[in-house]
Amino acid sequence: MKKRFAFFYLLKNDSINIQNAIPHHIGYWMNSNFEDIAGGPFTDRSGGLITFIAKDLKEAEGIVSRDPFVQKKVLEKYWVKEWLVE
Repeated sequence: MKKRFAFFYLLKNDSINIQNAIPHHIGYWMNSNFEDIAGGPFTDRSGGLITFIAKDLKEAEGIVSRDPFVQKKVLEKYWVKEWLVE
């Protein structure tokens, strides 16, 4: 059974590297075959939230680990949590 996960992240104060990573981050999620993706930045641009489907936490963490924001180390903090939507 597949589950919904939330990727919540906060960006570092590193505007140059963040600006360089944004197109890659967007492309990663938009051009993927990940199921039922929804998300975007917070209005203050301090971070964002992306929800998606994965079979388990291990798969969800693998998906997030390949996000260019994670790979380029522009995140202050991030969490991947299973989300029970009612």
